[in-house]
Amino acid sequence: MDLSIIIPSYKSGLTLQKNLSGFIKYLDSLSIIYEIIVVDDGSLDSGLTKSIAESLQCKYFENPKNMGKGAAIKLGMQNASGKYRIFTDADIPYDYDAIKTMLHYLNEKEFDMVVADRKLQRSVYYEDMPATRNVVSGVFSWLVGLFIVGGWYDTQAGLKGFKSNVADELFSLSRINGFTMDVELFYLALKKNYDIKRISVKLRSKDGTSIRVLKHGLIMGTELLRIIFYRMRGGYKRKG
Repeated sequence: MDLSIIIPSYKSGLTLQKNLSGFIKYLDSLSIIYEIIVVDDGSLDSGLTKSIAESLQCKYFENPKNMGKGAAIKLGMQNASGKYRIFTDADIPYDYDAIKTMLHYLNEKEFDMVVADRKLQRSVYYEDMPATRNVVSGVFSWLVGLFIVGGWYDTQAGLKGFKSNVADELFSLSRINGFTMDVELFYLALKKNYDIKRISVKLRSKDGTSIRVLKHGLIMGTELLRIIFYRMRGGYKRKG
């Protein structure tokens, strides 16, 4: 298996139905052996997400209850068999060619981790998003840069890729189950001295932009504090 793509989903069955078919056609054009793994994070949508995923010949797993985006991605990674592993959102938010670019840097350039970065000059993202969300995103990025990983990275872009051994290492150490798991991945990757490549992206879809700014902002702030706590207490050391 060349590539595993993990897609976490929470009440996103119709979004998957709208976006997956075109994505699959693009992946078929790359002439690689791939799998798509859809992980339902406890949607309780009467099997809608499962039926859509399986009708498109995707592998399907589910959490018994809503545990968070990070938990869904971890479950997908645990069941992935690809040499390279990428996770993205249910609406496949960025231009498909970003996948080809990621594979180029993971395979030919031998980077350990490749990430979308919406702040790069050639990226097209923030101008197409609501101003309130951009402000909250900016504040969150500032806090992450100040306390966790420095100011170089856009941690929350919904597209990240890894070599399989790197994914195994990072996700085995991850402690956060929510949106802020992305920040944790950066912290762990930098701590392990992994080579990280940032790539520019263009926004393709806004179907998945249902984040509640205040609610999720507070949750992510709490999770940042947990990362700092785990770091100070040595909680990211591999057991055994």
